Amino acid sequence: MLPDDSSAAQSVDMRKPSGIHRRRGADRQWKSKSLYGVNPSTQLGPKAALCQDATLTIQDPSSQKLKWCKAPINALVIRKPGDREVDKVYKEVIELLVSKNLRLYVEEKTVDDMELSAQCVSMLTQYNGERDNLSDKVDFIVTLGGDGTLIHASSLFQNSVPPILAFNMGSLGFLTPFDVDGMGSAVDKALAGEMSLTLRTRLKCVIGQKNESDCVPHIKDLENGQTHKSSRLASYSVVNEVVIDRGPSPYLCHIELYVDRRHITSVQGDGLIISTPTGSTAYAAAAGASMMHPSVPAILVVPVCAHSLSFRPIVLPAGVEITIMVSPDARNTAWAAFDGRCRTELKHGDSLRITTSIYPLPSLCKRGQLEDWFGSLAECLNWNVRKSQKALDLELHSNTTTTNSSASLDSLADELTLT
Repeated sequence: MLPDDSSAAQSVDMRKPSGIHRRRGADRQWKSKSLYGVNPSTQLGPKAALCQDATLTIQDPSSQKLKWCKAPINALVIRKPGDREVDKVYKEVIELLVSKNLRLYVEEKTVDDMELSAQCVSMLTQYNGERDNLSDKVDFIVTLGGDGTLIHASSLFQNSVPPILAFNMGSLGFLTPFDVDGMGSAVDKALAGEMSLTLRTRLKCVIGQKNESDCVPHIKDLENGQTHKSSRLASYSVVNEVVIDRGPSPYLCHIELYVDRRHITSVQGDGLIISTPTGSTAYAAAAGASMMHPSVPAILVVPVCAHSLSFRPIVLPAGVEITIMVSPDARNTAWAAFDGRCRTELKHGDSLRITTSIYPLPSLCKRGQLEDWFGSLAECLNWNVRKSQKALDLELHSNTTTTNSSASLDSLADELTLT
């Protein structure tokens, strides 16, 4: 329950659910409260409780707001390639950010044919995404494109990711809430720290080759900076999903699924999707999974055309370690793709381990977590869009009902007479 506030209670319209009427209101104190942002009691009845080492918290979406510990100095600008409309906006963004005294990192060859002032050129540094490490150099990211551009920006930062201001210039734009028309205002608010954040959970994925399964440490330890003596480990951070499929083989994809080292089931079908809540509106939704808000701490396991009518999508708690291996009885190998990229073959004996990354993707909100998400559902996916049922003409309906009832009684009386 919300705290008892007599002054606030007097202004509540009891005909509407609490909070609906004040969505655009100026009551900042009320807005900071959240039914979901609570710390559940660790007391379990009169004589039981969680052990002292256990913590039980539920994330408060309203508390996720941008705060600059130091003023940002370096910004990364990433653009969608091969789009003339983006070319024009790209130049405007560079000039705008330089006017804010930000030094910019841009991808190689993206500004070669662009006419820029000497001041802009002096503030630019070109980088190669496959060669250069930007982890400790970038304070702020601006993307111009669609969801793929945002995912590409995430792939450049395997650990901590700077805040991302994503402008929609792509095909769908489910994850990019900002319009380029309000670019100046959005940049000013972001640099002033006056925006909410959506911390989009990412997945940490580690591939261990044959005969390495037993010696690879828990991948949570790898995330904390520990390394392993084997140089053959491949690691990826994923925003949407990991897809394991049968590749070019005509046979079923036959893989074994483990959760925290316990064998759960054998998967036989076209493949398996391990998805984040953010990815639940992507491939996972097409495969029949429920769509989840990105703030929900969870991992989705979704079969792709499973050869079993009872294999339905499931939701696991965030933080569990999922292990996938090709079944010893499989007639072929399997293939894994990470956000649609880095396609890798999984051979017999190889293992793919997946867990929740401790480094989320901080995406800046245009209006708020819930408003942006439901807006994207409606605008991009046409969620629950249909023609409204026509209302009844009450007077005509009443007369028709009375007439039909009388006719039914007369026909019933005639049948009884005949019998």
